[in-house]
Amino acid sequence: MAESLWRAIAVYRIAALIYVAVLVVNNVSVYARPLLAWPVLAATAGWTVFTTYAYAVPARRRPPLLVADLLVTMSVMASSGYIVGSEALRSGKPTLAVAWHVAPVIAWAVAGGRRGGIAAALAMGATDLVVRNHYDQAAWTGTVLMLLAALAVGYLVNVAEVAQQRLQRAIELEAATRERERLARDIHDSVLQVLALVKRRGAGLDGEAGELARLAGEQEAALRTLVTGRTAEIVDESVQTDLMTLLEPYASDAVSVAAPADAVRLPARAAAEVAAAVSAALDNVHRHCAPGTKVWVLVEDEPEAVTISVRDDGCGIAPERLAEAETQGRLGVAQSIRGRIEDLGGTVRITTAPDQGTEVEMSVPKKEIE
Repeated sequence: MAESLWRAIAVYRIAALIYVAVLVVNNVSVYARPLLAWPVLAATAGWTVFTTYAYAVPARRRPPLLVADLLVTMSVMASSGYIVGSEALRSGKPTLAVAWHVAPVIAWAVAGGRRGGIAAALAMGATDLVVRNHYDQAAWTGTVLMLLAALAVGYLVNVAEVAQQRLQRAIELEAATRERERLARDIHDSVLQVLALVKRRGAGLDGEAGELARLAGEQEAALRTLVTGRTAEIVDESVQTDLMTLLEPYASDAVSVAAPADAVRLPARAAAEVAAAVSAALDNVHRHCAPGTKVWVLVEDEPEAVTISVRDDGCGIAPERLAEAETQGRLGVAQSIRGRIEDLGGTVRITTAPDQGTEVEMSVPKKEIE
């Protein structure tokens, strides 16, 4: 999109130069110093050729060239007061720049957005008013039109940049989806079938064989969720993601994940930290509770906060055990869970008792992490 705009500026500059030449030929007879109009017209043509080639290279579209373009055009316009003369300008004759002076304003708008375009338009408009030396409605029209052009082009550039970013994200998402589908087919034809077979064959066995079958069933469910779960939704703000795309892979025969139907949107960093805290809570259950302990992960998306509860029906934790573990340097709860959530401005509440299971409730306020 940007390249198309720079080419359009070059075409506009050339067309405006032709218009300038036609007006100079038609009006030169009424100029105060007509002989000087031809060198200025030649300089205008030379600068048009130079900028056409200079702006064609992206590396040259930098402040030095943009400032030089603005100053040269302002000089051409300023010379109109001496060459055309104040009487001819008051009678309605155009300056030597005519519409050619809009080109650098558009160039500034493309390079610097609306702010750059407005700055260039104000500088060029001030020069135009000084040269004309009268401030009626006709004199202000050119300045107003330049400001409108700067605003429109600057807005178009911003829209084009956002559209380009969205297109890039869509291309990346499509590529990731295709790769995921390919991997899902390969995994389905190999790993998932083997795990399902182990689960079926060992379902009625006791001892280690039965435990192996159970673990195979859990891994099959987790892997199936991973390859078939929903992908991250493209949202308007590129820094946001759907928290559930990070939590759903934890679902298995032993872990149930419940969430709202809509995406739970959080900034990407915050979502990753919350998912890591949930992972730490699940890891504690797997480490300290009996195999097969059921775990429920509940996500609530409220207007002011996102609340995640991880509850199990395992062995529970003695009241003094958390403080004792932190003293011994075991920082799973202190840092992996509470530290992460508190860094996001949230709170963690742990409800537990021996042989009564444990519930870890994590609440993250949305305003603190936007």
